[in-house]
Amino acid sequence: MPRKISKTLFVCQACGYESPKWMGRCTECGAWDSFAEEVRRPAKAGKQTMAAKGNRPVPIDAVELVDEQRQSTGIAEFDRVLGGGLVDGTLVLIGGDPGIGKSTLMLQALHGIADTGRKVLYVSGEESVRQLRLRSRRLKTVSPNLLVVSEIDIDAVMTMVENEKPDVLVVDSIQTVFSPEITSAPGSVSQVRESTMRLMLMAKRTGIPTFLVGHVTKEGAIAGPRLLEHMVDTVLYFEGDRNHVFRILRAVKNRFGSTNEIGVFEMKEIGLQQVVNPSAVFLSERPENAAGSVVTASMEGTRPILVELQALASSTSLGTPRRTILGLDPNRVALLVAVMEKQLGMHLMGHDIFMNVAGGVKIMEPAVDMGIVSAIASSFLDRPIRKDTLVIGEVGLAGEVRAVGNVDIRISEARKMGFTRIVGPAGSLARLRQSDPVTLEGVETVGAAVELLF
Repeated sequence: MPRKISKTLFVCQACGYESPKWMGRCTECGAWDSFAEEVRRPAKAGKQTMAAKGNRPVPIDAVELVDEQRQSTGIAEFDRVLGGGLVDGTLVLIGGDPGIGKSTLMLQALHGIADTGRKVLYVSGEESVRQLRLRSRRLKTVSPNLLVVSEIDIDAVMTMVENEKPDVLVVDSIQTVFSPEITSAPGSVSQVRESTMRLMLMAKRTGIPTFLVGHVTKEGAIAGPRLLEHMVDTVLYFEGDRNHVFRILRAVKNRFGSTNEIGVFEMKEIGLQQVVNPSAVFLSERPENAAGSVVTASMEGTRPILVELQALASSTSLGTPRRTILGLDPNRVALLVAVMEKQLGMHLMGHDIFMNVAGGVKIMEPAVDMGIVSAIASSFLDRPIRKDTLVIGEVGLAGEVRAVGNVDIRISEARKMGFTRIVGPAGSLARLRQSDPVTLEGVETVGAAVELLF
């Protein structure tokens, strides 16, 4: 009988592609110098597989449903992003830049759960127990129901879960956890995949909600293979500039709630504080009678948020003008600039254009197109827009202003913030009744909008 021997493979650390030999550039994802050597050992004879035995298919209408209430984390903004709270057995992946506040958010969320009498377990592979105690004292998140441990062996973590039986588990971070059965280093594709798979099976079997904290690459994606995001139930990104005090928790995948839902936090000395009214915060320092400034309404999940768009159009002597965009899709802005040149006759090719969303929030919704056009036109013409005006609408390539969804919710939020004039698509505003003190002014083209505003 031939003896099984170990096999050496080279695995791309960006996408997980396997090759029998080392390559400088991955043929799958195009990453350079991303291959690492891994040794695959044959499975031991008689070893049990991770798959559960005895499972049988059942008719879907025979599956018993139990209306279980979701567990609250004690942080309303966090619960909103999760879809109303934690679902039993869910696996949540949280990614973000270093120092953005992922570990702080997890410690505060676990403290909120522990305060209700439930037992929670925080497994850290990056900090010692003493460091966790010091940070917990600063954040005032000390509780006898909050168990902490410094461990990176996945076998030891699984044993702790079996013995302690916590109600919620946090692993910080998944890139530091390793399995002794795999020879590659912690953080490699094989280690991340194996550790996540075992934690996923544990969560589904026991019903323990599990949080995985993940590192991100310099491109902003969660480190490791994309398979990691497919395996989990919910993917959350913690965004924001470390030089700003505001942090945005955004859901990009959620099997138990709405995607594109966001929660807004403010970083303070005692940790993350919820921002109940983000619109008021983002507009608190808005300049008055300033050219290039306009307020628009964006829907983030089920929540309308009013944000200030700032634009600066300055003449340049360079052959290729600069386009610096922060918080918006650069390709979308370039498209709208081309529409303005064609439909409005504005010669923007001789101008540098700089755009920014005040507060550090990122807006990708097409409904803010009219806000972008208005801000650029205001700076180009050097004429400010009335401070009580809100601009919404999607712009097409022919210069038409298209209808947007949830107009009534956006207008209701604008009314709360004191805006009395709404300029938007005629098709959307025609379905609404005029109500004091808000005046609805519908437009069908960008030309009509610019004429109305200026």
